Amino acid sequence: MDQQIGKGQLLIAMPALNDPNFLQAVVLLCNYGSDGALGVILNRPTEIAVSALVHDFPSMTGSERIYEGGPVAKNGMLILCRGQAADGGNVIIDDVFLARDLDTLKGEAVTVHPYSEIRCYLGYAGWVPGQLEAEIKTGSWRTVQADPTLVFDADPTLLWSQMMRRLGPECAFYATMPTNPSMN
Repeated sequence: MDQQIGKGQLLIAMPALNDPNFLQAVVLLCNYGSDGALGVILNRPTEIAVSALVHDFPSMTGSERIYEGGPVAKNGMLILCRGQAADGGNVIIDDVFLARDLDTLKGEAVTVHPYSEIRCYLGYAGWVPGQLEAEIKTGSWRTVQADPTLVFDADPTLLWSQMMRRLGPECAFYATMPTNPSMN
């Protein structure tokens, strides 16, 4: 099966993927090219408030908590925004972009769409050139085109199950699989 790989795709972790960093993960690819791939895990909310890490963070929908973005650079934060990038920032899909930096976001908070919201991610998922393609070829990941509702509106605790059902009958069986099958 030929799968599309590129910016704006969702990577759905398949049950055979044994890496605990990506167990039942749904990753939004934010960058993809000859130098590798970078994404954030959409379905790993934490209980940590953004205000616990950034004291003067703008008050926007979604700024209440931090998400675990992936195993790389866990001390850095990426901010996904819903709306139009005022500075021609890193547009991932229509109405979804990565903020360039916190100062830019503070300035844009007034200029983005009224329905704008954000999600803050500590860390990211990264692949060197050829690594992601090899993982997809071995069946570790399946791809689906992202849209803003999957990124911002879907319940992150149910997102992987929803994606497994969306992949069709051969994957829908896994939608009710517990995180730790030995606990079944």
